[in-house]
Amino acid sequence: MHIVIMGCGRVGAALALQLAPLDHTIAVIDQDPLAFRRLGENFEGTQVKGVGFDRETLIEAGIEQAGAFAAVSSGDNSNIIAARVARETFGVHRVVARIYDPKRAEVYERLGIPTVATVPWTSARLLKAVLGETTAEAWRDPSGAIALVAVSPHEGWVGTPITGFEEATGTRAALFTRFGSGHLPLPSTIIQSGDLLHVLANDEQRTELHRIAGNAPGATT
Repeated sequence: MHIVIMGCGRVGAALALQLAPLDHTIAVIDQDPLAFRRLGENFEGTQVKGVGFDRETLIEAGIEQAGAFAAVSSGDNSNIIAARVARETFGVHRVVARIYDPKRAEVYERLGIPTVATVPWTSARLLKAVLGETTAEAWRDPSGAIALVAVSPHEGWVGTPITGFEEATGTRAALFTRFGSGHLPLPSTIIQSGDLLHVLANDEQRTELHRIAGNAPGATT
């Protein structure tokens, strides 16, 4: 997959360097050519000097072939503009924007742009967002039998009661995160776009959980 990263600060550089060994092609955009020093001499990706939401700059970075785009510069406005251009103009499916202002983040989530807050997120969690991972283990009990798994359900699950997801996967929802806030699920809770579920599962359920959560209901057979 080709991945375009806007911003070569500490987070952008760390994300690029983590992605580089995974056989993805990487292009990094930054207005300051000195910022590319963070990538080191052995970085084999493309380095593009320019404004990250400029159409020609994005095309030079290979946005037309990109499977993912991460806007992680130091400016909220630049990040969200670039993310929307990548999504709406070039049709990039996996888009994530780093946002400093949590109030803005909630608004942009409602526009369909996944956002990553600066403080609670690390480059490792950005990596998962860019690669589109459906499930990731967050905790395991001392016996090793039960894991708390973070799940990003397929968009096809939007509008489905959380109890329906539990029944389909055989798991139990412990909590869910919506617009950056954690909530305890109720039987009446409906899955919304952008929800992150934390479910309890044993190892036998993990494979099925990944498969079922990664597809729309009824499309998992």
